[in-house]
Amino acid sequence: MNRPEAAYAEHTAQAQTDADELARADFYALIARLLLRAPDATLLTALAGADSLAAGQAGNPLELAWEKLILAAGVIDADAVREEFDALFISIGTPQVNPYASLYLAGFMMEKPLAGLRADLAQLGLSRAAGSGELEDHLGALCEAMRILIAGAPGVTPQPLAVQMTFFEKHIATWYLPCLDHIRGAPGANFYQRVADFIQAFFEIEAEAFTMDEACSLK
Repeated sequence: MNRPEAAYAEHTAQAQTDADELARADFYALIARLLLRAPDATLLTALAGADSLAAGQAGNPLELAWEKLILAAGVIDADAVREEFDALFISIGTPQVNPYASLYLAGFMMEKPLAGLRADLAQLGLSRAAGSGELEDHLGALCEAMRILIAGAPGVTPQPLAVQMTFFEKHIATWYLPCLDHIRGAPGANFYQRVADFIQAFFEIEAEAFTMDEACSLK
């Protein structure tokens, strides 16, 4: 029989793990929201009032990027962000930034990377939401898929870390850096420079954590 203190330690460790996974899912949800639609006043207010991250490490890139994002949210209004979002991602002609995997990996929209993604999503029980205006390989849509892999959704159970890692490495890690560089360098980018910095810092933490977990599993 386990000692009470051992059982408590195990419960505490599991609770911390659950909290960490929820935080990861929430970050993916936030990134998806910021990339798929301009933040409204409610979201900007929530961001501006968000707590700092307890990274436990001075100069942590994710903590610094988060601080800059919440500061930016506190000094810009919803109309200005909407105009910036429209200028970057929406256009009658070709938008300044098209955050689609096929474009970055194959040079054109709706190419083989999208077909491969759709096959992988189908195996995971996921598909494009009815009425969605974006293709599945939009970076925001991919982040929403990661959120579901972590936290689950109606009819979809959370997936093991190995499945999450495979999806991230195959469908996000291969192209997100040049995409974020384009967002940062686009004329008129202001708030979304801070968004891109935050996304990059978060993705780098994700990639590092996946690598560490894989190394531990091989021991």
